[in-house]
Amino acid sequence: MHPPAPQPMQPPAETTRIFDYRPYWAECFGIAPFLPTTRAEMDALGWDSCDIIVVTGDAYVDHPSFGMAVIGRVLEAQGFRVGIIAQPDWTSTADFEQLGRPNLYYGVAAGNMDSMINRYTSDKKIRHDDAYTAGNIGGKRPDRAVIVYSQRCREAFPDVPIVIGSIEASLRRIAHFDYWSEKVRRSILLDAKADLLLYGNAERAIIEVSHRLANGEAIEALRNIRGTAFALSTLPADVQEIDASTLAEDQVSDNVEPKTAVIRMIDPAEAARQQQLTYIRLPAYEEVREDKLLYAHTSRILHRETNPHNARALVQAHGDRFVWLNPPPIPLTTEEMDWVFERPYQRIPHPQYGDAVIPAYDMIRFSVNIMRGCFGGCSFCSITEHEGRIIQSRSESSILDEIENIRDKTPGFTGIISDLGGPTANMWRLACKTKEIESSCRRLSCVYPNICKNLDTDQTPLISLYRNARDIKGVKKVLIASGLRYDLAVKTPEYVKELVTEHVGGYLKIAPEHTEQGPLSKMMKPGIGTYDEFKEMFERFSREAGKEQYLIPYFIAGHPGTTEEDMLNLALWLKRNGFKADQVQSFYPSPMASATAMYHSGKNPLKRVGRSSEDVNVPKGTRQRRLHKALLRYHDPENWPMLRVALKKMGRHDLIGNGKMHLIPLTQYSKPHGLKGGKFFRTQHTGLPTIPALPAKGRGKGKPNQPNNQK
Repeated sequence: MHPPAPQPMQPPAETTRIFDYRPYWAECFGIAPFLPTTRAEMDALGWDSCDIIVVTGDAYVDHPSFGMAVIGRVLEAQGFRVGIIAQPDWTSTADFEQLGRPNLYYGVAAGNMDSMINRYTSDKKIRHDDAYTAGNIGGKRPDRAVIVYSQRCREAFPDVPIVIGSIEASLRRIAHFDYWSEKVRRSILLDAKADLLLYGNAERAIIEVSHRLANGEAIEALRNIRGTAFALSTLPADVQEIDASTLAEDQVSDNVEPKTAVIRMIDPAEAARQQQLTYIRLPAYEEVREDKLLYAHTSRILHRETNPHNARALVQAHGDRFVWLNPPPIPLTTEEMDWVFERPYQRIPHPQYGDAVIPAYDMIRFSVNIMRGCFGGCSFCSITEHEGRIIQSRSESSILDEIENIRDKTPGFTGIISDLGGPTANMWRLACKTKEIESSCRRLSCVYPNICKNLDTDQTPLISLYRNARDIKGVKKVLIASGLRYDLAVKTPEYVKELVTEHVGGYLKIAPEHTEQGPLSKMMKPGIGTYDEFKEMFERFSREAGKEQYLIPYFIAGHPGTTEEDMLNLALWLKRNGFKADQVQSFYPSPMASATAMYHSGKNPLKRVGRSSEDVNVPKGTRQRRLHKALLRYHDPENWPMLRVALKKMGRHDLIGNGKMHLIPLTQYSKPHGLKGGKFFRTQHTGLPTIPALPAKGRGKGKPNQPNNQK
């Protein structure tokens, strides 16, 4: 029997607030100290069964920065009994059966990171540590964890529905290029054989799914929930198809001119009607697998259908089945965000881990997440695909209350708040000037190529938040560690002064990513001139405060659109400005990112894709990627032999020598007199400051073990 066809989407205005549902009957069991992970813990709570069991690839930390805790506590507040199976042994079904059969469904997640990015470096080497595991031990989750966990759940209890989520499912919801296998893979929904996929921040969807299943609806009937994807055997006949399966884009054209940011307004009622009555048919999996141009075209369409107020459903054929993606979820309101973050989190790891260190927890235990989403649109980043462009902000009172909770309840607090931030440090409460403009826009970025004139860039509310946070009794210092969007910061000089004077701990990291226009245009990042403007402010305000502080710029090597000449110019800029990078970020083609589509196709999906459209230079292969990285670390003696060869090939012999104007030295000696072991490299001392090393697992907006392009 075929599953029912999708029901038309409900207009956004009818969205139920997440705290307005009538609680499930199991609410009578009250709040669990920790969500149970064993039968003994269930017995202590008086439970005979779990309504929902969440399987996760991370260690269980009851903190709002960990996905399993957020989903678990949100569902608990709805009255459901939620159990946690954290990092199970996937070689058998034993761990998946330990809490018994869930009454409603299994919720399966890889954890806070895609399991492949968690396990492998950009050079495809295995990591032997894992910041989301007790003891920082690698190998505690399988590759492609969502697929493997779903298989074990199905084997354990074949009749129990499986709902998959987390960033791994979110970024693999349609056919996607997989860097580790160097091929286009099917939607993870089909490979996991799941009943339903939830993408993005899924509180709104998971609450509706849970209540409707609890009310007796079949999983196959849940077809009109935003932020979900499911498989169909036939397409509905009463919904109009917009065919985008070829390179002709006329029917799905943009409604914005990026150069002028003039929005062609769409009536909200008409937008809602289109969402209900139309869907866009993407090129089929088999087509994008074989045709790289169609892959880039598909990526472009998907990224333009991310605004929940005007996005339409997307459909992609996989053989004789169809993957149907409903429009994205309506963003949480400030009141709803506060409700999510004010659940009764213990804010510590589950006691089963004892004194073992969980690095990801150590990094965030004294930090506060103040917002979600990012309208930056950086092509190498996955925030927009996962959290969306619309900023979802918490209230100031809720944020200040959490700081007091950290002070009163978090072990080891010394008075230092390590961060007030999120995907970015300074987008809190920023939005379009009108809801009508926000609802009509399809721009990929609100700040590229220029900051949109319709964007409110006033960051003075952050100044108030920072001052009130540091005025809390017992708080000595409030640091800002999340990545700063400096092109926005310079629009409010008072904010920069406040930040530099009171909230920098000696170093402030920012990410120009490059200096050359070629790669910057493919990254959708501002020119280096904006960095210079911010640098001048930073240094001036530091001097006025009588503080010696440093900017730490980060850069990406090997990004699509980058040539050897671009990397050489960046290396010369670093030398000219006195920087030595101890560790650099190589481009990591994460699933679904626009830059990944460039990497795979050699075309630019930021513009209309056609057979004669712009070609993108893509650094591929070990030698070329190592060369780009070596140019960033021109000062490392191990890179000098490679760079000598490359510079000679580029006709830049003038950069090889022992003078201050040279990039690398002319000579290189091994084991001189008096040196035991290793190599001695003779070079002229320049007195340049050294950029401090990044955390061992790379950087990611302040998140451990998270590359720059996965948030």
